[in-house]
Amino acid sequence: MANRKDSVAELEEVERTVDTQKENGELKAAVAGKIHQEHAHFFLEAIQTYPDDDTIDRDAEKRLKRKLDWHILPFLAASQNFGGIFALRVLSGAFEAIADPAFMIIISTYYAREEQPSRISAYYVWNGVGVAGGGLIGYGIGHIKGILESWRYEFLIVGAVCSCWAILLCLALPNSPTTFRGFTREEKLLIIARTRRNQTGVERRQINWAQVREAYCDYKTWLFTLLGFVGNIPNGGISNFSTLVIQGLGFDTFHTSLLGVPQGAIIAIWIILGAVADKYMPKNSRTLLAALFMLPQTAGALGFLLAPVDAYVGRLICFYLTGSYQASFVIALSLITSNTGGQSKKTIVSAMIWFGSCVGNIVGPFFYKSDQAPTYSMGIASLLAANIIMLLVFVVFRYAFVWENRRKERLRQALRENGNGDALMLNSTAFDDLTDKENPNFVYIY
Repeated sequence: MANRKDSVAELEEVERTVDTQKENGELKAAVAGKIHQEHAHFFLEAIQTYPDDDTIDRDAEKRLKRKLDWHILPFLAASQNFGGIFALRVLSGAFEAIADPAFMIIISTYYAREEQPSRISAYYVWNGVGVAGGGLIGYGIGHIKGILESWRYEFLIVGAVCSCWAILLCLALPNSPTTFRGFTREEKLLIIARTRRNQTGVERRQINWAQVREAYCDYKTWLFTLLGFVGNIPNGGISNFSTLVIQGLGFDTFHTSLLGVPQGAIIAIWIILGAVADKYMPKNSRTLLAALFMLPQTAGALGFLLAPVDAYVGRLICFYLTGSYQASFVIALSLITSNTGGQSKKTIVSAMIWFGSCVGNIVGPFFYKSDQAPTYSMGIASLLAANIIMLLVFVVFRYAFVWENRRKERLRQALRENGNGDALMLNSTAFDDLTDKENPNFVYIY
């Protein structure tokens, strides 16, 4: 009797094995033709190893996230006339322009959508550290008694550090999940599998011109461009003219440099607060948080504009409050990485918000007139107008994403009713390099 039970158990085990092999074969056949990546076999192996999110070990995923953070996040003056300086500034700006869009692509490649705001914040918080460090560096360089003007020493010192850092970036930054040095094969498979729920694609080296056209025809691309523009009109003034504004409050050159340190520290704090708030707020609170962090800047701008001219400390505090918009802008960047599918489209949309940002930074300084010191009424007015437009854009984004999600749900329901349920398998669409419009499984985060 016992032998008979053992035989039945062995037979059932064999049947289960055959069924599993059959399912894996069907999965491989269904998905293999829909993986449009350079290392397709690697992505297929990841799907077979982790057929759904429930098969991912959460402890292993936490260890992998910590390892990714350590491997990704830490890395992220000879002219004698105006013509030469202008040419060098254009070149430095051209080389710098790739940094932010490229970093957004990297973040969207290696991190799940719910993890992206904190990682973008971890990168962007160094803007605040740079402002604070720049104040200290400026104070120190101002005391150098050499044969060159003090500003030339700053370009030489900071330029040398940036050049060395560029070499480290070239050697250390990953090029692809499949070729990431320092990670085992099992860890690379887990990197791929855990980003399946993003439904935004992972990597593709060829330009998809259909996606490029879709990007430029998508109203959301132009909303992001507008957001980049109006979000950086204040930045163009505050960043470029902060020293003049602080000097206008009655401080000398050296003390103005030192007062840039708390300004940078407060910017870093605002960005960190934005990341923490996003983590603990309910799902789909990003646009609300972005709008919320615009309020301290508005209050600070009004205080700076309306306070008595001789209220130096109060007006300085109000000026520091204007840095809260940095948190809003970082959250806005996460809306792009989380809500844009298709590698070529993602690249275009990421570039367009920074195109708008560049134009905003160009326009911003023109509102700060020297004859309006120390109130800079036109500059503060431009900041307040930009704030109002940004708030409206966040409201439009929120309702647009809600409307798009409802439209997607109607599409999924129609596919189910027509017997096309296979098209709704996450594995079928995750690595097919589909845009957010093309992918029936795509759900917008707002």
